[in-house]
Amino acid sequence: MDLYRRALELIPGGTQLVSRRPTRYACGVSPVYAARAKGARFHDVDGNEYIDWVSGIGAIILGYCDDVVDDAVRDQIGRGVNFSISHELEIELAEELVKTIPCAEMVRYAKCGGEACAIAVRIARGATGRDKVLFCGYHGWHDWYLAANLDAEANLNAHLFPGIEPIGVPRALAGTAIPFPYGDLPALGESLEAHRGEIAAVIMEPLRSELPPEGYLAGVEKLAREHGAVFILDEVSAGLRFGMQGAQGFVGVTPDMAVFAKSISNGYPMGVVMGRREVMQPAERMFISSTYWSDAIGLRAALTTIREVRRRQVPAYLAEFGARLITRINEAAASAGLGVKCKGLPIHPHLDFPTTDPAVRAKLSTLYVQEMAKRGCHGYPSFYLNAAQGQPELDQTAAAARETFVILAQGLEQGTLDQLLECEPTQEAFRRLVR
Repeated sequence: MDLYRRALELIPGGTQLVSRRPTRYACGVSPVYAARAKGARFHDVDGNEYIDWVSGIGAIILGYCDDVVDDAVRDQIGRGVNFSISHELEIELAEELVKTIPCAEMVRYAKCGGEACAIAVRIARGATGRDKVLFCGYHGWHDWYLAANLDAEANLNAHLFPGIEPIGVPRALAGTAIPFPYGDLPALGESLEAHRGEIAAVIMEPLRSELPPEGYLAGVEKLAREHGAVFILDEVSAGLRFGMQGAQGFVGVTPDMAVFAKSISNGYPMGVVMGRREVMQPAERMFISSTYWSDAIGLRAALTTIREVRRRQVPAYLAEFGARLITRINEAAASAGLGVKCKGLPIHPHLDFPTTDPAVRAKLSTLYVQEMAKRGCHGYPSFYLNAAQGQPELDQTAAAARETFVILAQGLEQGTLDQLLECEPTQEAFRRLVR
């Protein structure tokens, strides 16, 4: 906390990523600054060890400091990381992606998910000659996306969190980014019709921790193509966790373009925009350019991570491990007499607390994070899995949850949640139309 106070004097907001702000956890109890990490765990600067159930905000899929990936990166550092000319790794990774991801015929690189989404939208606008974008879910911080709040402040409330002001976003972008609700095909159809001939892209997260309604994503694809819009799937958070073909392979829908980042390189900065040739080819005439998009560290890390995920059959392991985690957490809740349920897809399960009152839910959520942190488990009331998590992490977390759920149950029964909290209730986490 001393470091955090110093940071607030020097860094606006204290962190570079909203999801890393201490107020997103149990501020004052949860760890704030990491010192080192390995496998499924990290140590904070105070010397405490934690299981990381956030997996580096989803960026870690194999585990921290994976020997194979890190050795490959170290070898590449010895050969050079940024050159005056291109490196063949650009082609090798592109070939691997085209072989792996259904929609991929051509590829462009970036360094993070938000940046890659901005590139994808630019390409879609350039390929179609249109300006407006329909979106569903979270797609980063760039002007094209935050422009949604220029027209109506509530536009991003259901996609991110309330109170986002589009400060610094040009007013001229008002009306160019339009949200649509997840799971509602008629609503999307109405938006496309209302802006007929003006929509460059329909961009959305395909899913998170729940399956989409039957036929919904195929319906989105059909509507987008009927209206001449580029259909983009934002797979930054999904990554390869659903399978080697990404979420698009898991749900059986092939978009025109897809965006990957985070776990595609196991924590090293790397983003990818990929898609059908006829959509991607026009990008050769667009000014989309950066020195670091093709640095050899990111390329080598991504190429090695993809191959290791395939070799170790990581998606299958995460699904199996997640199913066991759900069972153990629900058993812990039942033993404590608490009506909380661990539910959702096994690769990204979440807790559903027994209340309809948002204020009570915030207190239960924060108390859960607080008490789990005391027992060496860092995270939200949800679980981001990686391949380094195993039986020791499962056993420790189940035991911690059992003790934590007893405290929550007593707090609910006795009306003492406020007294049990050692911090302010957690600021509302990102709302996701795609949970």
